[in-house]
Amino acid sequence: MRVNANEGLGTVPDTAYGLNQAVWDGNMNTPASVELLGRAGVQMMRYPGGSYGDGYHWQTNTVSGGGWVAPGTDFDSFMGTTRAVGAQAMVIANYGSGTPEEAAEWVRYANVTKGYGVKYWEIGNEVYGNGHYGADWELDYHTSKSPTTYANNVVEYARAMKAVDPTVRIGVVLTLPNSWPDGSVASGDSKDWNHTVLPIVGPYVDFGVIHYYPNHTTAADVLQQTGLLPAELAQVRQQISRYAGDRGPSIGIAVTETQSNFQAATQPGALFTADVYFTALENGVFNVDYWDTRNGMPEDNITTAPDGATDYGDGGMLSSGNCNSHNVCEPPLNTPFPAYYAFQMLGEVAVPGDTLVRSGSDNPLLGVHAARNNDGNLSVELINRDPSAAYTVDLDYVGWAPSSETPTVHTYAAEGTSITTAQRGTAGTQVVPAYSIVTVKLTPSATNPVSRTLSAPGSPTVSNVTAHSAIIAWTPSTGGDVTRYGVFQQIGTNSVLLGESTSATFTAQNLVPGTSYTVNVLATDQKGYRSMPSTPVTFVTGTPQNSTCAVTYDVVSGWASGFVANLAITNTGPDPINGWTLAFSFPSSTESVSSSTWNGTYAADGQNVVVTPADGNTYLTPNGGNTVSTGFVGNQTGANPSPASFTLNGAVCTTTYS
Repeated sequence: MRVNANEGLGTVPDTAYGLNQAVWDGNMNTPASVELLGRAGVQMMRYPGGSYGDGYHWQTNTVSGGGWVAPGTDFDSFMGTTRAVGAQAMVIANYGSGTPEEAAEWVRYANVTKGYGVKYWEIGNEVYGNGHYGADWELDYHTSKSPTTYANNVVEYARAMKAVDPTVRIGVVLTLPNSWPDGSVASGDSKDWNHTVLPIVGPYVDFGVIHYYPNHTTAADVLQQTGLLPAELAQVRQQISRYAGDRGPSIGIAVTETQSNFQAATQPGALFTADVYFTALENGVFNVDYWDTRNGMPEDNITTAPDGATDYGDGGMLSSGNCNSHNVCEPPLNTPFPAYYAFQMLGEVAVPGDTLVRSGSDNPLLGVHAARNNDGNLSVELINRDPSAAYTVDLDYVGWAPSSETPTVHTYAAEGTSITTAQRGTAGTQVVPAYSIVTVKLTPSATNPVSRTLSAPGSPTVSNVTAHSAIIAWTPSTGGDVTRYGVFQQIGTNSVLLGESTSATFTAQNLVPGTSYTVNVLATDQKGYRSMPSTPVTFVTGTPQNSTCAVTYDVVSGWASGFVANLAITNTGPDPINGWTLAFSFPSSTESVSSSTWNGTYAADGQNVVVTPADGNTYLTPNGGNTVSTGFVGNQTGANPSPASFTLNGAVCTTTYS
């Protein structure tokens, strides 16, 4: 495993570690809840509970349609618990059976009358489940249930709520690639959910809301699914940037529900939890909320985990202490399930203000995450997904030198009832037990090449992006004498120096057109010691505006395992083309061309695709005289982001998306 301390992935915000609360849980606001959630380090509490959010009326503490609401779960009681835990609130404003006026009055009561300072408000829950795409689990009393109607109403909610308190941040429901109904186009629509909603709400909202319940068939499968999440989140970010206008870069992403959805109450749920929070945070998410605190045991779906433990089918972190009609009973009320301990372990790796850094593993059964802590130490989380074998792990460090002291190691073993702490192993070698989570706490050596006084450069911004260059700027470091700044491109766990500057700006030259770059900045002092890394920034170089060819790429529909893409090819140069070759590369290894294609012959080598003419469309007249249309059905096992550039007979084309 390698940890590259020079590759910053952003600081941990004080909204990162969240948990869902539900008004059907009569134990939501008990002293035991306050003690357990406070001990776990919960930073965000979401209310009033998933789909109940689209029926919940806060003034009466009731749910449209007669949903069960437990006594003592009203909004004021919830806020009392939230404050006692030391957390913030994420509130679902009722879209399904509510109005913008009701939501605005809730903001007034919460922040003006009571002074609770509730900052984050989602407009509805999983609104796309309102029947518009066929599945109907989400309450929605609106006559039209289309994404256009939802988006226009979100604008009215945002206006009404911000008129009461301009500081509130409004969240809009989005879909996640590789999750239904992303890519689906319903009757009467021209685009799918995200591509319809984002252009309308872009000027008015502050964050997008996604839910992450990965597909799976076995515990081993679901534990590998988080490897697809970075590309899926990158595609959501691409959509926001493309369709939300100038405010796109400032719109955040929150994962307000997640769970393994498979043996969640056993060790697979713990391993998934340990992995998904940091995977999401490393890829720009500001909040992750586990589903949920207590969920209760269903009548069926009692299974056995790979390590032999009983999974009660309860998606909660804490036992509800109930039994089913088959006389199968959960552990006593408030007994923590393994996911609780995994959640508790998050704070052993990183607390708010710590910097997540790039790490990687050459073993798919071993996950790794790392953070540079503000006390100068380095923390490394190791996750063993193998239910039967322990692994000896070799750790390599770039940009950080550990001391020879025996590290402090926190371990959550399979189906354990506590986290153990001991000094063991070395900075370079650790044994990770089967099905366990291990956090290694490392102190720096006396020769550690890291400045203890220089602050990290401020978050970089990118401007004047062309096909071959970009201007990168940042706020200067403080706390010491800076001799230079280095701008590093992140390529896996390897850093490539794009260049250095003595000021807080740098012009990157000789970039490749239509290529994604992720960079961060480090300051160097007079001793040659480097600062903490800045947060990263990702940008995509453009395609030439004066090219001799143009390509339009249009994903017209999609589903969980595939999509349909059309391409339009035009010769904008002065000379005719008789016989052409179009080439492009898929940004993600999760997408490919299927055997179903039209008006062209497609050949693929990995992610690289070459298209040649079919009979009758070999000729491209000059100066845009004609356009050749071709297309394909694509396969996907995760994200399907659009190719960033196309070449026609070797020339980089001007690329547009529709």
